[in-house]
Amino acid sequence: MTDSDPTTDGQGAAALVSNGVEFDSRDAALLREIDRTGSVARASSNLGRSRARALSRIDTLEDAFGELVERHRGGSGGGGSQLTQPAEALLGRYERLQAALTATAQVPETVLRGTVTERSGELAEVDTAVGAIRGLHDGVAVGDEVQARIGADSITLLDPSGDPEPDATSARNRLVGSITEVDRGETVLTARVSVGGVVFQALVTADSARRLALGERGKIVLTWKATATRLVGVDH
Repeated sequence: MTDSDPTTDGQGAAALVSNGVEFDSRDAALLREIDRTGSVARASSNLGRSRARALSRIDTLEDAFGELVERHRGGSGGGGSQLTQPAEALLGRYERLQAALTATAQVPETVLRGTVTERSGELAEVDTAVGAIRGLHDGVAVGDEVQARIGADSITLLDPSGDPEPDATSARNRLVGSITEVDRGETVLTARVSVGGVVFQALVTADSARRLALGERGKIVLTWKATATRLVGVDH
């Protein structure tokens, strides 16, 4: 059995996949309701689904993920349904995946558009409005137009006076910009840095912001690894 975690664009929606069958938010809701009510019939009714369709879906899921619902026919105990340990584990995996995707979706990105000028293995160099940017690609060619997407959590801000030489660090991308705004959260701040008119966003801790004196600073150095840059082809 193999699991993967495809998502729907921009929605942060999780899905676990086994043997070609997706376990998604509707399936998770069904299992949670069965666990709460102790009945497939009541769970499907509460969710506005037919019992027959719910049972069919459970059968499909169990063919792929193993036994999920233990069903007992009526008798002195009245019958009912309960989740198996594999079902509880599956729900746990799904919820952890959904939480991770939600957290990822909340991290702002800086998106640059440019043209691939060089490609070496899984890395490529892109000519953008702020200069050459290196990043990971999934099948691009020299001359392709791409988006370079950089998560705010992957950018490191450095004091220009203490900035190492470009070749002395594994952060393959390095730019110099000016702080334009700092949004303060309880423990994490979002710094906006203008580089040639392009605004980058970077997440920094309160301690780092104090050490760098971001509120008083003009120039700042941005660095991030090529492996933290996603290069995505642009459809025309």
